[in-house]
Amino acid sequence: MGDFKFVVTPGPHLKQSETTSNIMFWVVGALLPITIGVVYLFGLSAFVVITSAMIGAVGGEAFLQKVTKQSIRIGDGSAAITGLLLALTLPPHVKWWIPFIGGFVAISLAKYIFGGLGFNLFNPALVARAILVLSWPKLMTSAYLDTITVDAVSKATPLFVLKQAREGVIKLSPEKIWLLSKPFLFGNKASVLGEASLVLLLIGAAILLWRKVITWHTPVSFIGTVFVLNFLVHGDPVFYIVAGGLTLGAFFMATDYVTGPLTKRGKIIYGIGCGAVTVLLRFFSNWAEGVMFAILFMNAWAPLIDRYTKPRPYGLLKESKT
Repeated sequence: MGDFKFVVTPGPHLKQSETTSNIMFWVVGALLPITIGVVYLFGLSAFVVITSAMIGAVGGEAFLQKVTKQSIRIGDGSAAITGLLLALTLPPHVKWWIPFIGGFVAISLAKYIFGGLGFNLFNPALVARAILVLSWPKLMTSAYLDTITVDAVSKATPLFVLKQAREGVIKLSPEKIWLLSKPFLFGNKASVLGEASLVLLLIGAAILLWRKVITWHTPVSFIGTVFVLNFLVHGDPVFYIVAGGLTLGAFFMATDYVTGPLTKRGKIIYGIGCGAVTVLLRFFSNWAEGVMFAILFMNAWAPLIDRYTKPRPYGLLKESKT
C-alpha cells in the first residue's frame, strides 16, 4: 500500500464547494458598503481606526504563527475580517493604539489561545471590544464626534438617552425619538462606526443572504425577538432595532460559523436567545447597548444547542425505554 495521509481538521465539517478564502471574500464584499460609507462620513479618523484594527489582527496572527512555528496563513482573510468587524464596533475618533491592541487581543486571547481558526468558542472581535470597553471605558465612550443634546443629557449615545428617559431623568416626546432614530438610516455620527448607516448594513446583509454565506434563521429570530419583547417592556420597537448595533451584530457577528450553531433549529433558538438577552440587558441593567454581551453569552451555549438540535441520522431508531 502507498502512503496514506490522515488529515484532522477542526469542525464544522460541511461538504460544500465554498472555501474559507472564498467565504471571507464575500464577507469583505458585504462589509465594503458600510466601510466606504464610514470613511466618507468620518474621514481620515475612520480610516485610521479600521487600518489600525486590521493591522493589529493580521500582524498578530502572522506573529503568533511565526512564534509557534506554523505556516503563515494570513491569506485566508479570517484575521482581516476580525480586524474590520472590530473596527466597526469602535467609535470613529478613538486613539489609534486602541484598535491596534484590540486587533492583537482578538487574535491572541480569543482565537489562538483556543487553538486557532475553527477552535475559538467566542467571537474574537466581540471579545476584543469587551476587553477594550472594560480596560479603557472613558476613552471608548468619549470618542464620539457629535454631541447629542436632549434636554439635560449630553455626550451620550441615543440608546443611553432613551434609557435616561425610561428612568425619568429626562422627558422625550415621540418627535424627539424620531429625531434620534432618523440619522441611523445614513449619517449617524453619535455612535460606533458600524451604526453609521442601517441602509449600507442591509445592503451588505443582502449580499451575504444572496450568496448563501449566511441563512436567515439567526438574524431574523434575533431581530424579531427584540421587536416583540419591546412591546412587552413598553419600548419603541423600531428605535431599538435600528440603534445599538443590532443589525451589525445580527447579520455579521451572530452568524459566525465557528461560534454559532450549525442546525437550522439551533440557529433559531440561538437568535431568540441573543434577542432576549439583548432586551434584558438594555432594560434591566446599567448597560444601555446589550448586543455585544448577548452574543458572547449565547456563544457559550452554541455547542449545547447544537447537541440537542442535531437531526437524527437516517435509519437510526429511537432507543426503547423498556
